[in-house]
Amino acid sequence: MQIWPGQPYPLGATYDGVGTNFALFSEVAERVDLCLFGDDGQETTVGLPEMTAFCWHGYLPEVKPGRRYGYRVHGPWAPEQGHWCNPAKLLLDPYAKALDGGWQWDEAMFPYHFDNPDGSKNDADSAPFMPKAVVVDPSFDWGRDRRPNTPWHRTIVYETHVKGFSKQHPDVPEELRGTYAGMAHPVSIKYLQQLGVTAVELLPVHQFVQDSTLLQRGLRNYWGYNSIGYLAPHNEYSARGQRGEQVQEFKQLVKALHEARIEVILDVVYNHTAEGNQLGPVLSFKGIDNAAYYRLVPDNRRFYVDYTGTGNTLNMRHPHVLQLIMDSLRYWVIDMHVDGFRFDLAATLARELHDVDRLSSFFDLIQQDPIVSRVKLIAEPWDVGEGGYQVGNFPPLWSEWNGKYRDSVRDFWRGTDQTLAEFGSRLTGSSDLYQANGRRRLVQRQAQRGERRGEP
Repeated sequence: MQIWPGQPYPLGATYDGVGTNFALFSEVAERVDLCLFGDDGQETTVGLPEMTAFCWHGYLPEVKPGRRYGYRVHGPWAPEQGHWCNPAKLLLDPYAKALDGGWQWDEAMFPYHFDNPDGSKNDADSAPFMPKAVVVDPSFDWGRDRRPNTPWHRTIVYETHVKGFSKQHPDVPEELRGTYAGMAHPVSIKYLQQLGVTAVELLPVHQFVQDSTLLQRGLRNYWGYNSIGYLAPHNEYSARGQRGEQVQEFKQLVKALHEARIEVILDVVYNHTAEGNQLGPVLSFKGIDNAAYYRLVPDNRRFYVDYTGTGNTLNMRHPHVLQLIMDSLRYWVIDMHVDGFRFDLAATLARELHDVDRLSSFFDLIQQDPIVSRVKLIAEPWDVGEGGYQVGNFPPLWSEWNGKYRDSVRDFWRGTDQTLAEFGSRLTGSSDLYQANGRRRLVQRQAQRGERRGEP
């Protein structure tokens, strides 16, 4: 199979109408193999011929949309130094825009043998048990799609779950229930309009993992806070297929909601991935460049710093991790036309060394980005680490989930003594948290302009 040098950017698989460019970041890799899979499951392996600034790349003129692929990374196996490279493990592209298939949990997907997790290396091939990344066609007819751009003071957010929203709706066709197409159905749109909401906040739609422990118990991961693909819409929510059809279907959902003047906000989980700690599987980042993608315990790099309660924390101090997050955010805004993001455990994203830093690199990148800085940004302003509760401390560009409001309302309704003053303060905007950081003055000016125009 002929492969040309290609380009180091954009990362991921990029179809240009003729062929596909593949690019993968790994500072630790000694060689990277691109693995292409036919419809019969047959694997064809070709080495990426070039490396530029730690980005391995190659161009294949005959690879078209719908083709499935993965990577095998050759590099050091040194868990005590934080390196888990093993070419026996098929790895998902961190920049994959679609995934086909699910996880068939097997010991081969783990870096060790179950009977010796601390001292063994598992060289069993994981490819038969892994989903595959998919080359997608980026074209889509957006027609006259326009963002509603609803101002904050008029925004009414409806948090919902793609599958749960229409799964049991009797007026949605059965084959569409629980899918992107089910939410885009005219019956669903009419219901949202009748509610009077101006935005839907979708619980995680990034590709996530069905946990092995849940599947063993006959259960499934419903909520989706277990991301593995930050540019890929979750394939199980697609009614049309998983070879890129999920991308087209999600775009159609956004287009339909915009036609109804309803914004789309995504609940995003950039603080951790589904690979867990040192006992977790090798699915993607861990086998590509573990020490770059994750925060490791400095004096024993086999283990992971865990500010999230999930086993690992993404390393927001590394430029390529920051690049992945920013590329993901821009992709969902530019290519998928979403209108904003709610950041799960957002305090984790702001940790530089240990403390949450209001002036962290992540905030700096968001502030200066001409695309991401212009959409709605909502922080869940805490994590589970020390000093992680940061309600009221995010920059003015951000909105927050006001945990103090939540706690006050809960206390009031359950009859806790002496809560009325606190309840009143929270209900009227929590000026103790937000009046001095730029938000209140902006709202006042907007209200004054509205009054001059005769608006309510």
